[in-house]
Amino acid sequence: MRVRLLMRLMQATKNNMEARHDSVLMKETLGALGVRPSDTVVDATLGGAGHFSALLAELGEGGVIVGIDADSAAVERAREAYARDRRPERPVAHLVNDNFRNLARILERLGIGSVDKILFDLGWSGYQIAAPRGFSFQSDEPLLMTYSETGLSTGFGAGETAADIVNASSEEDLADLIFAYGEERFARSIARAIVAARARERILTTGALVAAILEGTPRWYQQGKTHPATKTFQALRIAVNDEIGSLREGLSAALRALAPGGRLAVITFHSIEDRAVKNALRDAAQAGFGTVVTKKPVTPSRAEVVLNRRARSAKLRVFERLAAAPYAETAGSSVTAFSYVV
Repeated sequence: MRVRLLMRLMQATKNNMEARHDSVLMKETLGALGVRPSDTVVDATLGGAGHFSALLAELGEGGVIVGIDADSAAVERAREAYARDRRPERPVAHLVNDNFRNLARILERLGIGSVDKILFDLGWSGYQIAAPRGFSFQSDEPLLMTYSETGLSTGFGAGETAADIVNASSEEDLADLIFAYGEERFARSIARAIVAARARERILTTGALVAAILEGTPRWYQQGKTHPATKTFQALRIAVNDEIGSLREGLSAALRALAPGGRLAVITFHSIEDRAVKNALRDAAQAGFGTVVTKKPVTPSRAEVVLNRRARSAKLRVFERLAAAPYAETAGSSVTAFSYVV
């Protein structure tokens, strides 16, 4: 019965796992940023290169666009998009295979002192879902969950994968991680089931992990609209790639890099990262560095959600630097420190 249920759940998600990506809140993001032809723009998360292509189209001669992604395949998609732009007045493009947490170092290496517009789209692209690195439940894949195609990560531990965490962490640490980063109500029973399953055989694939999660959750929970493994997979992905730490450092560097009057736009997809962004921008505003343009986050229209279900949880927040405000990080500020630690 458990095996049949596992196969049914995997099959139910198959149609949504195709190798494509539709960028969310495109119109709203472009409107909020207001890119001018001569601007210097950073797309900190290239992903499917949708936002990159749209930002590129807004720029002209004298403009500069910097594209960053930890996934080399995403950088290649942006490179192809840039090659398709045959305008004689197209901007200069710098495409970098790196984590956006290193934004300050990247800009320094490129000789860029300040940036007019910066975008963070924190969603994971359809291409990453389709890649056999353990992000989805579509098929039985190696339990990696690393953004890098090499299978290595600089997140939870040096080079650790999701399989490493699942098989080596204590039951208590697993439960804390799943609850903190996945906000999973059955975190403790899932952790208990994972430990029991790995005692029989190491958990090395997504299928084995999902089977353990099913053992640790009640039947009624498995009949809901959301896959019962969703939150646990989210928690492991965040931990493997140190997403909250990367976000902390990336936002701090972005705020420092903003030119007077420059704008920073951030699209989040779950409550943990959205709280982090909300608090960081609020603290920067309270410090007199600038203004939170979006008093309430911008969300997708109903029409967009109908066309792209992945957009349903997206939230856009926008910050504008004041014309002559100095940037100063304050000790304990959420601009430089978050409390979401396992």
